[in-house]
Parts: sequence; structure tokens; C-alpha cells
Amino acid sequence: MYVCCTDLKLKNSKEMAAIKIVLQKVQRANGTYPVRIRVTKNRKSKFFKTIFYALPEEFDQKTEQFTRKYPNHLQSNRVLLKFKDRALKVFADLEYENENFSLLDFEKAFISTAKPKTLTTNFFYFWDEIIQELKFSGRTGDTDIHDESFKALKKFNGSSRLEFEQIDMTYLSKYENHLLSRGGTGGGISIRMRCIRIIFNKAIDRGITSSELYPFRKYKISKLRSDSNKIALDYFDVMKMIQWDSSKYPHLIDSHNYFVFSFYTRGMNWTDQLLLEWSQIGGNKILYTRSKSKGKFSISILPPVQSILEYYQANKLDTKYVFPILLRDNMTPEQIQNRKTKTRKKYNKDLKEIALLCDIDAKVTSYVARHSFANALKQMGVATDVISESLGHTDIKVTQGYLKSLENSVLDEAAALLL
Repeated sequence: MYVCCTDLKLKNSKEMAAIKIVLQKVQRANGTYPVRIRVTKNRKSKFFKTIFYALPEEFDQKTEQFTRKYPNHLQSNRVLLKFKDRALKVFADLEYENENFSLLDFEKAFISTAKPKTLTTNFFYFWDEIIQELKFSGRTGDTDIHDESFKALKKFNGSSRLEFEQIDMTYLSKYENHLLSRGGTGGGISIRMRCIRIIFNKAIDRGITSSELYPFRKYKISKLRSDSNKIALDYFDVMKMIQWDSSKYPHLIDSHNYFVFSFYTRGMNWTDQLLLEWSQIGGNKILYTRSKSKGKFSISILPPVQSILEYYQANKLDTKYVFPILLRDNMTPEQIQNRKTKTRKKYNKDLKEIALLCDIDAKVTSYVARHSFANALKQMGVATDVISESLGHTDIKVTQGYLKSLENSVLDEAAALLL
């Protein structure tokens, strides 16, 4: 007889035992709780882990199943049932051999049995679980990167079934060539590969797969070189952008202000600009922590920045933010991420138009102000280590990547002197 009830109680003449799927009352930082198999015998209980974590509203304690609010709840419930079926079988086998077995005997037998195949071999399934964990923890940037990498690999694979043991040196090399054939760059491909490596490492840490299958001992991501020639304007083109009169183009005023503000605040990036609060400004200083590197900045407010702050103070929205990018307070991380993506797209479109109006033959994006700030300092003779500190880089090699295009142009000018 197949057991499908959710609160099975195993009875004999001496005692009552129970096996139940529960949320263990150990809350994690992201608000989720571990989903556990609770085995009770002789009025003592022991918890056994699954790979799942859930919020209270995502798990029904009565039915011992995920609700529709849980991602992929149908598939997850099937896997959860496999865990419980295994526990029931182990319990029944032990009881048949010796009805006085202990919870320790159960633990040894339960751990020694094979894990459900879906958990140990389905790379995509485990990756999806990690993406959900990132989402719940509010790490929207990481979530987007993993989600895009997940979809790219799944499209290449041709199906949703991928064994951990299939991901070897040959598989990764074929995937790399596939990405190259579709116009991928070294930097972009390395992001995809690093995501796969992260998931593999997490699976090993959680006992989902074996370290013997780890493919990155042979496949080296470091061989994928990113394009270090960052797009940057020279000082004279930057000045064209800054001194350009935006008053004749009202739809471009905000984007022009964002560019000028970024340049004169040591290349403040788009994320930090949209999150900048009025409370971080005072005493002729801007004090903020960079979202990417977590480095703390104290920046003097130069006249162009002061003018921009005064403009937005006079046109202030009813929010805590300096710029009219986030239109209300207390947005969720996912809402902020969506807003950031949408507004940056418009910002880049506006910058393209401004560059055209300034007769600048270069692709100007939200990153250009930061790179141009570094190059302008270099043109003024500022030492690379000082520029590195101004940008908040922890590795001077990153700064050198910013400056490489300028250094090449200087070499070209030097060669021209020989004509």
C-alpha cells in the first residue's frame, strides 16, 4: 500500500512514532526557515535536513507541502515527498528488524541511504534553488546575473535536465565556443563560467555532489580575458559634455545633471547615485558607502555639484533621495532593481543624444563619466595610485584597465611626432 498521508504515525504495542515535514524554528538572515524531516520516537525528536528553505507563507504545516507562493512548488513537493518516502522506508525496515531501535540507529541508516536522484544530479534544479535564496535575501544584482547565466546555459543544453557529472572540461569548452560563436566576449563568458563555478562549489558544500566531479581544476576561467579598454572621453570632450547648455533640451536636463554630478564626485556610479539620500550630504561633504566595493567615501562638494544639488533641492520630490530616480521611499530590493534597470536604459539613450549634440564621436554610457574622470586625472599628470584611491579600487590593476585606452592614445601621438 502506497503511503500518501501527510502526518503518518507508526504504531506498535509499546509506543507511538511520527515522521513529519516541518519548518524548523531556526530563522535565517533572509527570513526563511529550513525545511526538515522531523522523526519522533520515545517522545524524543530529531531533525534531518532537506535542501529546502522557505518563508512561513510558502509552506503549509498541515499538508506538509509548499504553497503556490513557493517557486516551482509542484516540482519541489514531489522532491519533498521523496525525502519523506525514504524516511518512512528506513523507519519501517528498522522496525521490522528491531522495534526497539533508537533515533541514532535511524540517523545512521537514513544518512547511508542514497539521496533522491533529482537532488544529486539535476544541476538546473539546484541552481534554481540558489537563485531563489539570492532573491529572498534581497541580492537583486546577483539574482539577475545568475538568472541570465541560468537561462543561457539551459538554452545551450537544450533541455532542463543536466547531470553534475556531465559538466566536465569538454562540456565547458563546448559551451565557451558556443558563446564565442554568438558574439560573446572574454569578460561576458567569464561571468557565465563563474556563476557555474559558484553553483558547483555550493553543491559540494551542501553534499549535493562530490568534489571529485569538480571540473574547474582543469577548466581555467582565468584564461578568459576581459576587454580592459574601457570607453572613456578625454578631458576636452568631457568639458564639451559638461559645458553643454541643456536648457534648450528639457527632456535631457536630468541626464546631463547625472553625468556632470558623477564626473565631479569621482565617478559615482549609477547605483550609488539613485540611492543617494539628502541625509548623506552636509558640511560641504558627501558621505556614502559604495554599493559595489563597500568602500566609504568622503567627497568635497565642488561648485558644479553644489549647483546640481541646489537644483534638486528646489525641485525636490517627497522622498529621502536626492535624485528623482526612485520615486518613493521603502521600495523592495526587487522594485529598486527594476527601477534601476529601467532608468539606466533611458539615461544611456539620453547620453547618446547629448554626445551627438556635442559632436562627440564615441559611445557614451552611464559608465563613461567614471572612466573619463580617471582618464582626465591621468591627463593632468596625477599618479595612478592616487587615481586608484580616488576611485575606491582595492587593486591598482583595475585602475590600469581604466587608463589603458588613454595610454594607447598617448603612444599614438608620440609615434606621430616621428612623421
